Amino acid sequence: MSQWFIQLQNLLPQHLLSRSVGALAKSEVPWVKDLFIESFAKAYKISLEEAELDDFGAYRSFNDFFTRALQIDARTQPSDPLAITSPADGVVSQVGNIEADCLLQAKGHRYSLSSLAGQLGKGFENGSFCTIYLAPNDYHRVHAPFGGTLTDTLAMPGALFSVNGITEAGIEGLFCRNERLVCRFDTEFGPMLTVLVGALIVASIETDWSGPESPYRIEEHSTYNLNYERGEEIGRFLLGSTVICCFPKDTMTFNPGIETGARVLMGDTLGLLNQAG
Repeated sequence: MSQWFIQLQNLLPQHLLSRSVGALAKSEVPWVKDLFIESFAKAYKISLEEAELDDFGAYRSFNDFFTRALQIDARTQPSDPLAITSPADGVVSQVGNIEADCLLQAKGHRYSLSSLAGQLGKGFENGSFCTIYLAPNDYHRVHAPFGGTLTDTLAMPGALFSVNGITEAGIEGLFCRNERLVCRFDTEFGPMLTVLVGALIVASIETDWSGPESPYRIEEHSTYNLNYERGEEIGRFLLGSTVICCFPKDTMTFNPGIETGARVLMGDTLGLLNQAG
């Protein structure tokens, strides 16, 4: 079954399919968006209990529904100023040390940070990382794991493979092959990476700042000087996928409960900064 699914991924016209569905997802025609929203909500058992808008019919389009905001008190940030927090709701698919320049994708599969993040991946050798998978029924906005200044982004065009346990285990270099946006921040502990990885179907990545528009046509490096507090929204996915956070060597320690398969919510503490001395 898994091999068949992987072969299908290679045969699908990924970008054509994703953009075709994307056109429908943008539609504000009432019967189109209502059908899309109701079908999706039923299939994935989505509740609007925490949503800012608690009526399915109140959303302008499927995209508006999918990237729905939460009530202001639905997620909280920890009081500890040393806490590094989850940028999104999801499941930890991998967490641990960056071995030289390599991150673990799945058992038997590793990939290089330089392939994932290009020149923005420098400075994280032998550091630490956490990969968070966002399921279709998750909250799909992405927030800063720690306060800092956004200095650089690298928009990287690529494929749009589905991201799940099957593809992570069966497609070598999956995250380096998919479309992605690499965001580099300067923080009090040094550089921090937050990488947004797109996936099959709508796949668009949107950001809080103006910049390259997804789907990315060319690799494009942009520079910024934008300050973000921990927990402040930086972007959102339209039916995507995965966020990868990277930290320099010896700067932080993950909490014991942050392990493969752990469920996290935006604002949950991933780990704490190591204090000097």
